[in-house]
Amino acid sequence: MTTQYGWNSPPTWPTPPPGWYPPEGWQPPPEWPPAPDGWQFWLPVNVPTPALPAPPTTVPAPHLVADASPALSEATRRAVPLFGARRKARELAGEADVLRAELARVGALDAVTLEEERRAAQDRLDNDVVAHKQARNALDRELADVRRQHEAEAARLEAERTALSAEISELRARVVELEETALLQEVGLYVYQHPLANAEAYKERLGSLRARIKQMGLKDGGAIEAATGWTVNGSAAEGRRMVSQTSNLMLRAYNGEADALVRGLKPHALVRSVERLEKTATAIEKLGRSMSIRIAPAYHRLRIQELELTADYVAKVAAEKEAERAAREALREQRKVEADIAREREKLAKEREHYLNALAAVRATGDAGAISRLEAQLADVDRAMDEVDYREANQRAGYVYVISNIGAFGESMIKVGMTRRLDPLDRVRELGDASVPFGFDVHALFFADDAVGIEYQMHQRLADRRVNRVNLRREFFYATPDEALVHLRDLAGDVLQYEAVPQALEYRQSRTMAGTAGPEPLMNPAEPPIMDRLP
Repeated sequence: MTTQYGWNSPPTWPTPPPGWYPPEGWQPPPEWPPAPDGWQFWLPVNVPTPALPAPPTTVPAPHLVADASPALSEATRRAVPLFGARRKARELAGEADVLRAELARVGALDAVTLEEERRAAQDRLDNDVVAHKQARNALDRELADVRRQHEAEAARLEAERTALSAEISELRARVVELEETALLQEVGLYVYQHPLANAEAYKERLGSLRARIKQMGLKDGGAIEAATGWTVNGSAAEGRRMVSQTSNLMLRAYNGEADALVRGLKPHALVRSVERLEKTATAIEKLGRSMSIRIAPAYHRLRIQELELTADYVAKVAAEKEAERAAREALREQRKVEADIAREREKLAKEREHYLNALAAVRATGDAGAISRLEAQLADVDRAMDEVDYREANQRAGYVYVISNIGAFGESMIKVGMTRRLDPLDRVRELGDASVPFGFDVHALFFADDAVGIEYQMHQRLADRRVNRVNLRREFFYATPDEALVHLRDLAGDVLQYEAVPQALEYRQSRTMAGTAGPEPLMNPAEPPIMDRLP
């Protein structure tokens, strides 16, 4: 008898085939459960067989099958007795069959349970997928409904926006028209509501209109409307008296507002005055709503027409006064021109007479050189007299000038005008008298047969630069001398003498003195003049 070792597989491992031994270096697969603590993998067995090889130091891993024979029972680990071995073998075989059946039963139950759990998990997954699809379909339908609602709302809002845009455009056109009228009146470009020939015609129209207003303002003249069935404590007479008193009070308030607007009316404030009278009529109608009291529309239109005619009358009077002032100024200028021509003619006549007397005396002496010289001087005098006659006869001939005053108006403002004076600098000196702090500097001064036409064309080309756009007789423009030179060369040809930089001697000397001595100037010398800073 020799001691041999048999392989003892743990009960939690698959059963190896009979007689199996693990090869060298075998390790159990990682998915197998671990062996119980202290488990003996090799057990000694006394059998009359050749000695088994010594057990390896490591646990080998065979290719096991699920239906392999079960592991050796605890009885096999015990020594087989010498007598009764066959009976013991049968007991062990029976025990092995029982264990094998139990293991099969447990394995089968686990497989069924796992399959059931797998199927249950699959069913839950399928149910979740179906529920997810149903929820997604519901959300898609809800989203589609919301999208349709939003599209319908957007279409409705777009239609509403289009309608409002059309209404706004219409209202804006009306507002722009009113604003343009108000703006023109604000800047003095008054638009006559009832154009008439002169101020006297407006005065007559106003007299006729006020007679109609007075007639309607009498008792029961129709200036105010009120309820007729009003009663007080059941008395119709008391009701009529109360309505009459309240109506008279309302009418007096309205007329007081209208008269105040007429008395203080300025042409540029016509739009605001009409709006104020409209608000007064609306307020009276609100206050008298319980008695149906309101200003009669016909009477209200007459009072508005009175405001319009009054504004027209005031504007026409101002325009006529300005025209008279301009006419007087033109007449004064014409008289100065005539006086200059008369003085020049008288001067030339005296010179001519002097040369004639001298020529007669020289001819008596027979001095040919003196005679020739005096005849040439006499010819010059005759030409000068012809030029004076031409200037007197040709009302369009004169001098066109471009001047500036940087001390008063800055470097970006010029004056373009013309004069018929024989000495044009006299006119320039008059413009620079006590009305401005410094004299004007001349940039261009040239004679033209059609000075009036050149002046007009210069004004047209610089119209968008005009400083005073109401009174066109104020010939100042936001422009530089160089810009004016471009237009002059285009209109009058070559301009022989032109000063681009003004001398401005008094202004520059004043600036120097203000920077070195004396009190501080009212205007900072580093700043441009006020007019130069205007937009």
